[in-house]
Amino acid sequence: MTALASSAAGTDDGALMTTAEFHGWWAERLAAGRFDVRRIPFSALDDWSFHPDTGNLGHASGRFFTIEGLRVRDGGADTWAQPIINQPEIGVLGIVVKRFDGVLHCLMQAKMEPGNVNTLQISPTVQATRSNYTRVHRGARPPYLDLFMGERRGKVLVDVLQSEQGAWFWRKRNRNMVVEVTGDLPVLEDFAWLTLAQIRELTRIENLVNMDARTVLSCLPFETPERPEPRDAFGEALLRSYRRPQDTLHTAGEALSWFTEAKTRCDWTARLVPLDSVKGWERGEYELSERDGRLFEIIAVEVAARTREVTRWTQPLLHPCGQGRAVFLARPVDGVLHLLVQARPEYGLVDLVEMAPTVHLPPGVEPQDVEDTFLRDILLSETGVTRYDTVLSEEGGRFYRALTRYQIVEVGDEIPIDVPPNFRWMTVRQLLDLLHHGHYLNIEARSLLACLHSLC
Repeated sequence: MTALASSAAGTDDGALMTTAEFHGWWAERLAAGRFDVRRIPFSALDDWSFHPDTGNLGHASGRFFTIEGLRVRDGGADTWAQPIINQPEIGVLGIVVKRFDGVLHCLMQAKMEPGNVNTLQISPTVQATRSNYTRVHRGARPPYLDLFMGERRGKVLVDVLQSEQGAWFWRKRNRNMVVEVTGDLPVLEDFAWLTLAQIRELTRIENLVNMDARTVLSCLPFETPERPEPRDAFGEALLRSYRRPQDTLHTAGEALSWFTEAKTRCDWTARLVPLDSVKGWERGEYELSERDGRLFEIIAVEVAARTREVTRWTQPLLHPCGQGRAVFLARPVDGVLHLLVQARPEYGLVDLVEMAPTVHLPPGVEPQDVEDTFLRDILLSETGVTRYDTVLSEEGGRFYRALTRYQIVEVGDEIPIDVPPNFRWMTVRQLLDLLHHGHYLNIEARSLLACLHSLC
């Protein structure tokens, strides 16, 4: 059995730390943190201000990110405008892995982010923007960063640029990395070695494994563990979906052609505009919000965190008005599980369209509000057997208490093989193969794939 398969085999098999010991360590990290996040008026922001000419909200250094306006044109006419986060620099999301007695372990971090609903979440070894690791904030350099760049860099297993939320970010990308080390590595108090099986089990706990960890883990080469116990029909179909790339409804070439065609159907363009020119949004003392308050608002916070590189700061955050929902429908076809993938456009994506879960409802959108009749019927019928159902947090460094309900639902003949043009049935292996490249699967699809691994 390979180190990857051994790491995924059993929750505590070969682990340096049992799951029970992890929860004890986690409680200690929470108690030691002394974190505080409170909302403040925009006027209390340090080094952040609204530009007098554009209204854009930015930092005095010109770094980190800005809140600007986004305008969408469809068929030559303006159809949509909103604020959006513009963070052009590429950050590093990296996990260090090491073999202990032949079992691969991941060095995971207990990291505080100001927008986290529960303060601490399991994060990658390194989670840093370029402004962070070049120390624009005049704080400490993130630990273990030199294992991802520089002379001490470990053996690279994963290194790919991936997108983030296209509805809230303008063309945001982060470098998803996994590096393997072999020598002795001191483990700081906010870090712990966990096996893949342990991390996958922890994705079943609400708001514990953060978004950045999920996206990196989804890109890691996956091997199905060998288990002695018999599986049910769903489990067998899932394993075949990982292992048998030839048993697919559509070839890889057909799937890529479908995806390219979906991009060509987009007849809209998006561009950045001054924040002051975005109509329908009003700036108050404490928030910049849409008049009907349906989607999200921009707020300001003051943060105190003893364990961060900077222990006190202020910043803006995007606060969604409600909880999102992301659902993959899964159907066995000739004994091989297929996921129903949607080619979904989002205004802020670099490449306009990425592959998304079957259903993606942003916060503030109800099932009855969905225009696509195929999707609306799926949501309102609530068909199938739910195999995974957990609320998980989105990125807490830019979003305030952004939560998404992630679901994997097994369906049968009630959902047809022949689906509308912007949908395709694909196997898990087909999707994993695409993760060697950026801008194919969106952040919600990658999160759900990381969660799907826990069902093996």
